[in-house]
Amino acid sequence: MIQFLHNQNFVIVSTIDKDTTLHSACKGIIRIGPGKKIYLLDLYKGRTYENLKRNPSLSITAVDEHKFIGYCLKGKAELIPEIKLRTHIIKTWEDRITARVTHRVLKNLREEKGHPRHPEALLPKPQYMIVMKIEEIIDLTPHHLKQEA
Repeated sequence: MIQFLHNQNFVIVSTIDKDTTLHSACKGIIRIGPGKKIYLLDLYKGRTYENLKRNPSLSITAVDEHKFIGYCLKGKAELIPEIKLRTHIIKTWEDRITARVTHRVLKNLREEKGHPRHPEALLPKPQYMIVMKIEEIIDLTPHHLKQEA
């Protein structure tokens, strides 16, 4: 499961809005650490940030449509301000962005046309980090497919 999550370009994070409805956004995983912790960087201090300041409940969802597998991780988040982000964390993020741009260029060369530009190269630097302590893992793979494997 850890390798599966590392292979995702992004995951969907869900938080709880002021009116108790769900808010979902795309975020990038930077690291999966010991102690059931997962680290994500957020490029904007928007709704996700405001929601987590008010209520630390968070879920992270990742799926692979081709393999028909996925996971939902639930837990509590801690916000780490930009000033406390270590150099190696930022370097890991930069490396992931470079890999995504390279992947897009290669796909474009194979004529699998996607976005005409490289939007990853235009992303702002991370504003803060989310550290989630995983409390529950839900395997989203349908039961009948797990039995076949």
